[in-house]
Amino acid sequence: MSIVPKETVEVIAQSIGINNLSPDAALALAPDVEYRMREIMQEAIKCMRHSKRTTLTTDDVDSALNLRNVEPIYGFASGDPLRFRRALGHKDLFYVDDKDVDFKDVIEAPLPKAPLDTSIFCHWLAIEGVQPAIPENAPVEVITAPSESRKPEKKDDELPVDIRLPIKHVLSRELQLYFNKITELTVSRSDSVLFKEALVSLATDSGLHPLIPYFTCFIADEVSRGLSDFPLLFALMRVVGSLLQNPHIRIEPYLHQLMPSVVTCLVAKRLGSRFADDHWELRDFTANLVALICKRFGHVYDTLQTRLTKTFLNAFVDPKKAMTQHYGAIQGLAALGPNVVRLLILPNLETYLRLLEPEMLLEKQKNEMKRHEAWRVYGALLRAAGKCIHDHLKVFRPLPSPPAHAVWRTNPRVVTTSPKNKRKGTTEDLEQQSPLKKVATDGPVVTLSNNSLPSNMQGETGIDGPLGDSETGPSSSFRQNNIENVQGSQRRRYEGANQASRTSAAINQTWKDELSSGHLLVSLSKLFGESIFSFIPTPEMSLFL
Repeated sequence: MSIVPKETVEVIAQSIGINNLSPDAALALAPDVEYRMREIMQEAIKCMRHSKRTTLTTDDVDSALNLRNVEPIYGFASGDPLRFRRALGHKDLFYVDDKDVDFKDVIEAPLPKAPLDTSIFCHWLAIEGVQPAIPENAPVEVITAPSESRKPEKKDDELPVDIRLPIKHVLSRELQLYFNKITELTVSRSDSVLFKEALVSLATDSGLHPLIPYFTCFIADEVSRGLSDFPLLFALMRVVGSLLQNPHIRIEPYLHQLMPSVVTCLVAKRLGSRFADDHWELRDFTANLVALICKRFGHVYDTLQTRLTKTFLNAFVDPKKAMTQHYGAIQGLAALGPNVVRLLILPNLETYLRLLEPEMLLEKQKNEMKRHEAWRVYGALLRAAGKCIHDHLKVFRPLPSPPAHAVWRTNPRVVTTSPKNKRKGTTEDLEQQSPLKKVATDGPVVTLSNNSLPSNMQGETGIDGPLGDSETGPSSSFRQNNIENVQGSQRRRYEGANQASRTSAAINQTWKDELSSGHLLVSLSKLFGESIFSFIPTPEMSLFL
């Protein structure tokens, strides 16, 4: 039996002009009408779901009719809600109340206001957990206040307490899955290839800023309760390094939560629970993180490096601290630069080595583990001092090297007599000498045979015949060459004297400015022996030697 009564079919038939429809035909048409209606509604529901909506609209019905090649129903595309009225004399019959509109009223009606242009503007949702009272935000009264039972009792002599309501932080489903996956890899699968890919994603992804507070809290919690888990600590520090390398996120507001965890992994007494755990490598890696943080955010937080150096210095000079803590403090100070080493480590170096020496000797320290830790600390001190002296010596001004033609032969000669009679000719002898001998005495060596000169060269130099035929042309040309040679010799002597004076001034200034480097090198060589020489560049070492 159909849910569509035959009376409905008869009413619809009468509305389209069929007045003589038999009851049997109406009863037979009712099941088919129900089938067609169900088919259309199922298609409309599919269109609704494809549109990501949960409310069925008339547009969905029109789309279903189009899919069935049926002409859609016109007049139901308005966004206003439909107003149904009950038909008189019928209990379950409703109709849409369509109001007749007169065209004259529509034409004479005033024009509506012009819509505003599309624009975007920003406003603060909350500032440090407090919602500002601006028109764009919901009023504070709308937010549910804490119950009266949870409010602390306020006495008469107490100041009023400002209760900050919590701000709900909404994360998308994708970000939640991403965070859960990263934390799972960090805790349980830090040695997998997928974890390395996750680190690359943390260092390059541009949409991770909403997750930064969650990552900082996760790192702080895991470091505080996982100091005996060496792989976990190393994985956490690698996560911190990837977050610091990401150029798309702003991590400065969360440094106060990250820095305690980073410093803990550097100067903690014990990291890991097994003997095979290489906590030295973890401390070195963390020291580089500290240097990176100071380099990137030192201009934002002026007291960041000062507070870090104070923490490391207190751990370094405290004799009650363990050797592992001393090692972390030394590596942290050394990572901050050679100036920090020169100002904080080197003044305390002699006293510290005096206390460290007994821990390094087999006769005085029988514990092999402590002796190994002492040698590790000694190596850290040697590297820090070596890098400091290396950086200090690099500021030597490079000594100017002599030019390729520093030595000039201003008076080449052709030897025509025995070495015993070799002497410089006077001006009177030059006037009495033949042009050939003048060339051999004062000028550069030229070709002696006139026949070997090209014809154009002969014409240019004024030599038309044998040298002995005419002396006027050749003698004046050779005198001019002699004058040019003398002037060139004087100019070269002047340039050589200037070069020598500049070299001397540079050497004097270098030794004057870097005299402290020599004293520093001598003091370090007394403390470390010849081991410190391996950090000194060869040119600077040759100067001291």
